[in-house]
Amino acid sequence: MRPRPSPSRDRHGVSPLQGRVAVVSGAARGIGASTACALSRRGARVALLGLEEERLRQRAADLPGPATAWPVDVTDGQALMRTAEAVRSTCGRPSVVVANAGVAIGGTLLDCDPEDWRRVVEINLVGSALTARCFLPDLLSNHGYYLQVASLAALAPTPFLTAYCASKAGAEAFAHALRAEVAYHGVDVGIAYLGWADTTLIRHADQTAVFKELRTHLPGPASVSQDPDAYADAMVRGIERRSAHVYAPSWVRAAQAARPLTPTLLVHFFRHVLSSREERPLPPTGVLGPGGAAATAALAGSERQPHLRPGGQPWPYDTT
Repeated sequence: MRPRPSPSRDRHGVSPLQGRVAVVSGAARGIGASTACALSRRGARVALLGLEEERLRQRAADLPGPATAWPVDVTDGQALMRTAEAVRSTCGRPSVVVANAGVAIGGTLLDCDPEDWRRVVEINLVGSALTARCFLPDLLSNHGYYLQVASLAALAPTPFLTAYCASKAGAEAFAHALRAEVAYHGVDVGIAYLGWADTTLIRHADQTAVFKELRTHLPGPASVSQDPDAYADAMVRGIERRSAHVYAPSWVRAAQAARPLTPTLLVHFFRHVLSSREERPLPPTGVLGPGGAAATAALAGSERQPHLRPGGQPWPYDTT
């Protein structure tokens, strides 16, 4: 029989994460780094996974509790399997895995470099599945918890973010399917639906024409960036409760309720917005932020060809 979920605190105020091993991917920056810190404050021993080795090690050294850094590309299945074995033998079997690693590009489907588009899907979706697969033996052995970081974009897909929306919706569907596979083993799977976060990636994105156009027209709270620490705290509360869903900010829950209507509303809204632009160009962004640069560099030995606009002319990435 499946064990009952642990309460968020016992009667002595101790987190159920105390003394547990937790793995966080994409932990060098942003929400991943904040989540690693929040887990460490709850008493977990944290294994930080990511591509930026020096920054990752510094993050691990700065945590309040024991932590280790493991440089790895989550799309490299063999390297990730070796990392999982190393974490297991060094730290113990993880009880918690947070699949947070993610990148983004902005631009229309026609204009984005196909290799950049593919890389976003590989990291956000394939990388999440590989992370789950490599650490699943540990979660099965100790009735653990897997948290898939999705996005508001999985609930309300928007133009100029086709790769990101597709990958996050795919990651959401993957997590739902995985939950059904492993529930009878006593493993719980959660999905975190997060809004915009004030991270290096988003600050870099906001300097591009594509994201200026997108964010200018998003309604109300959907355009506001939140402190990543607030998202991390919400996710760690969800981990302690073994929640099936985590919504942050809290209004994102309403987007889940409105999901059947959202695609039609977005089509009508952006049809008006985009028709008023009179075909002014929105150059694609390339893979965004320092994490995106690291993800692109990780494609060792690949020879990327310049993406060509119709007519054979290259379109350089927007760096405004």
